[in-house]
Amino acid sequence: MIARTMEIFINGASHQIAVGYTVEQLLQYLDITTQRLAVEINKEIVPRSQYPSHLLQEHDHIEIVQAIGGG
Repeated sequence: MIARTMEIFINGASHQIAVGYTVEQLLQYLDITTQRLAVEINKEIVPRSQYPSHLLQEHDHIEIVQAIGGG
C-alpha cells in the first residue's frame, strides 16, 4: 500500500510528508531534538503541549526557529 503524501512548506521550502503527521512527528522526521525551539504554523505559534496532537494540513506554512545560545 502506498502512503498518501501532502505538500507543506518548512521555512519557505516545499516538502512532501505523509498525511496524518503531527508537529511532533515532523520534528522527529527532521531529526530536530532540541527543546529550545518555536514552531509557527500559518502565522500562529503552536504551544509545545500541542505538538503530539496538532495535525499538519496540506499546504501548511511552517516556520521552525531554534534558539542559539551565545555570549
